Amino acid sequence: MPYDRPIRVAIIGLGRIYDLNILAYVDNPDVDVVALVDSNDERLLERSAEWPQAESFLSIDELASSGLAIDAVEVLLPIALHEQGVLACLANGWHVNLQKPFATDVASANRMIAAAKLAGRRLRVMENYIFYEPLLHLKRVVDQREIGTISGYVLKMVASGRGGWDVPGDTYQWQFEQAELGRGVLVFDDGWHKLATALWLFGPVREVRAWVGSTEVVPGISVDAPSTVVWEHENGIRGVWDITLAVDMYLRSDYYTNDERWEVTGRRGFARVNRCTGRGIQEPSFELYLDGEMRSQHALDDDWASSFRDSGRHWINWLRRGEGRLLYCAEESLEILKFALAIYESSAKGGIGVQPSSIN
Repeated sequence: MPYDRPIRVAIIGLGRIYDLNILAYVDNPDVDVVALVDSNDERLLERSAEWPQAESFLSIDELASSGLAIDAVEVLLPIALHEQGVLACLANGWHVNLQKPFATDVASANRMIAAAKLAGRRLRVMENYIFYEPLLHLKRVVDQREIGTISGYVLKMVASGRGGWDVPGDTYQWQFEQAELGRGVLVFDDGWHKLATALWLFGPVREVRAWVGSTEVVPGISVDAPSTVVWEHENGIRGVWDITLAVDMYLRSDYYTNDERWEVTGRRGFARVNRCTGRGIQEPSFELYLDGEMRSQHALDDDWASSFRDSGRHWINWLRRGEGRLLYCAEESLEILKFALAIYESSAKGGIGVQPSSIN
């Protein structure tokens, strides 16, 4: 049911990604940030200065036992802690906006979905790329068939080792532990966004073929690149995703050092998004080639942070007023997870075709 007052929110997890997710909450009259939760007391003290009216807690249990009135929570925990944290929040009757990826396996995701239904609360897996303005232009071109019937598309991703902002060591430690369990930082964690955009643009995937590689960047620590993923949607459109590691390359970025590009080809022309997280290609972020002319968009909001702001505002507005479709609900996010897990199964079996619908 819509709320007739601002949403009372607790932010759980105050690491690096917090700096982007809070943009939806700053100066937003539809929400009150009433609590901050983090097990790192120094970080908790630092972030508390940004929300002087919010109470501080070291754990979800501590927040729950405080009796503080909460409507919804922003859960920014490492993936390994998602299920435990989400189940605790739902048990307390709070709506949950969960940082991606949803879970490490389907069983865990299903338990969270069941808990949300039992609690009568909404579980959303936050996805910001589908709110990035250049990608919104790409979707409009696809949906309106401005370049004709789609022939295919390519995603290019280059992870570099130099540039960008500082990331806390404990964040990387969680990532490396996750990689040891077969869920790499490029294909699974960051790659979640690319798989989400693929389903958003072209619908369900029929089959995936993948080759997930590995490169040791320091002794004992490897990154899941080079990797190549090919898939076919149920509508027959095929996508190719190339992941490359350039560990010594400097990439100008205000955020993570990740260079990303999308190019969709139709029978009459092509459209491409030249960048997202980083600033590799210094050209307009969106270009459309049609009828022999290149048309460029120079005035788009192509600051990656804006997509976090708009995704979070979508969630808050949906809770506050109940208008439109929620992007993405937990059930849709489960399909992204199955897509990702099909990649690993295909690679483990030598690149054979795997249907995401068969993953359970």
